[in-house]
Amino acid sequence: MDKRIALITGATSGIGAACAQRFYEEGYDIIITGRRQERLDAMVAALDSTRVHCLCFDVRNHSEVEKAVNGLPPEWKNIDVLVNNAGLALGLSTFFKGNIDHWDTMMDTNVKGLLYVSRAISHGMIERKTGHIINIGSIAGKEVYMNGNVYCASKHAVDALSKAMRIELAEFGLRVGVVHPGAVETEFSEVRFEGDTERAALVYQGFENLVGADIADAVFYMASRPAHVNINELIIMPQAQPQASVIHRK
Repeated sequence: MDKRIALITGATSGIGAACAQRFYEEGYDIIITGRRQERLDAMVAALDSTRVHCLCFDVRNHSEVEKAVNGLPPEWKNIDVLVNNAGLALGLSTFFKGNIDHWDTMMDTNVKGLLYVSRAISHGMIERKTGHIINIGSIAGKEVYMNGNVYCASKHAVDALSKAMRIELAEFGLRVGVVHPGAVETEFSEVRFEGDTERAALVYQGFENLVGADIADAVFYMASRPAHVNINELIIMPQAQPQASVIHRK
């Protein structure tokens, strides 16, 4: 089998880590990226290091993205699948009480970071006339909920960009899809509440939430379809969460 390469951003935890593990188990060589070198090193140590390449950079920094992608060794440049997973939410308040630093971080990570990485990687895919980009969105990109304002806006942008990328890359033989998860128990809420673990834990109490492996399963399913098949989008929710702002807890 020819070497296949998947690059996963935000691979050091949650959905990103689960996607990296799934693609690795399915025979892909993986490029894992993140801002925490120690976590990247730990992931490499747990796998066959000849099949893993790590890049430590912040997707918000355009020059870091370009340097990391352009600096890939020749044997790692032909990326077959890009999973744009890096993203976060910060705060939960009305927009008129919003923290502007939170806004900047969310927009820079969730929107501009996705654009920076996709632009850098897509050039090679276009030249080779093959490749698949899968963006990790959110139910917040399909619905708006109270106090979600800027996070919802950023994920609506991911949804719109996924559609635009699909239109603009189709002529080159590339595929573009997006997965919109509901409540997935990861570090998401801990980050949103800035390390308040007790408040974060309450988010997932009283119902069976999704986990990273559920989303990784869907991402790999999308990537493993025949080349003529493109799954445009998937919305994946816990059974107990029929819409973004409704969760039935026991």
